Amino acid sequence: MTNSAEVSQDSEIKDYVQEALREVQDLLARQRRVEGLVHRQDMPRQDLVENLVHKQGLTALHKFLEGLSADHIARVIEALPAEDSLIVWELVSADRGDEILDELSDAVRTTLTSTSAVPAKPILLNAFELQNGRLRQVSVSSRDDLARATPIWVDLIAPSKKEREWVKEIFELVLPDTDDLTDLEESARFYIDDAGEVHLHSDFLLDTEHESRNVPVAFILHKGILFSVRDEELAVFRLQRLRARIQPGYVSDGTDLLLDLYAADVEYSADALESVYQSLEQVGKSVLSPDVTDEVAATILADIAREEDLNGRIRRNVLDTRRALSFLMRGRLLSTAQHEEARQILRDIDSLDGHTAFIFGKINFLMDATVGFININQNKIIKIFSVASVALLPPTLIASIYGMNFKFMPELDSPFGYPLAIMLMVVSVAMPFWYFRKKGWLR
Repeated sequence: MTNSAEVSQDSEIKDYVQEALREVQDLLARQRRVEGLVHRQDMPRQDLVENLVHKQGLTALHKFLEGLSADHIARVIEALPAEDSLIVWELVSADRGDEILDELSDAVRTTLTSTSAVPAKPILLNAFELQNGRLRQVSVSSRDDLARATPIWVDLIAPSKKEREWVKEIFELVLPDTDDLTDLEESARFYIDDAGEVHLHSDFLLDTEHESRNVPVAFILHKGILFSVRDEELAVFRLQRLRARIQPGYVSDGTDLLLDLYAADVEYSADALESVYQSLEQVGKSVLSPDVTDEVAATILADIAREEDLNGRIRRNVLDTRRALSFLMRGRLLSTAQHEEARQILRDIDSLDGHTAFIFGKINFLMDATVGFININQNKIIKIFSVASVALLPPTLIASIYGMNFKFMPELDSPFGYPLAIMLMVVSVAMPFWYFRKKGWLR
């Protein structure tokens, strides 16, 4: 009972910290958007307004952080990118700096205490050791720091030539170039080289408010250490670092880390699919509304195109993950427990396949329906021209008859000839419109 209660409590703490992390990221992103909009405006006292907006954004973030404990703030700071973590640290350091520092890992503590108010360049080489069943980040600012570490995970973001040389000299490993990670053939993406190193080149989904794309990531399992190389930070990697820090026994070696990264990527893809469902539900309401103008239809088509692109990227992402897991299982590179975990991830991917296929079908339906409404609107315009053309044929015929230059036309000598011709033309126009309206052709 005690173990069960502890597990439940740890799970609740983890969920609460993840929710706090998402809220902090949303507040920071919202502040940047507002500041960007204000900066692009041309207004009197621009500097004063920008400073006021900046302070208001920080005030909202500070108010939210006041409701968190020191331990929770420490976990959030550790999971944030370096620049964002410094912003959060500046807000809380004056009031609770000492107690928050006690909860931080050594690497993050060193970074924060040695950094001034100006955000430093983000750490691009991160090494993680396994201590007491949890990941602990090791501060790496020189070759000697990396040489003294005993990591199970070395994570590199756009590594420089110097950092590549450190890895080569210390671990006897040549890191791949991220430009060479886009080959589609399986033999170039998943293989074991002559030295026994396991290479996997995978795509990870990055879905932001403004765009979605697949980011190539290279994994190398070398002497029990997982090396990951990519060009930019990914939410999946931040989530993995957070989970491994707050949950004991979450990982035990580099292969565990690799599987958990793939599992987190599938989970991230599932969350992205949920957002696609929600967006398409709103699009569906617009499509099925009683009045769909051409402007509304154009907006709908743009929304559908965005969701179709995201759904395609999700499908490509999970397909690539399936290929990577299948390679690990076929190569007998997993323990029994890891093999079962890989099978569970594959089952999750199978369930996502059904959803992506359904979404593709729904997108096609919405696309066809929207194009159909556009055609209907165009047909309405053509119908107006057709009705007008048909209605004007009788008066045109009457005007043509009385425009002929025959010498003997009895109506020309009648004093009522002109008004009678005008009345006849008006009646000849009214009669077709009355008939069309009666038939319902003008609706």
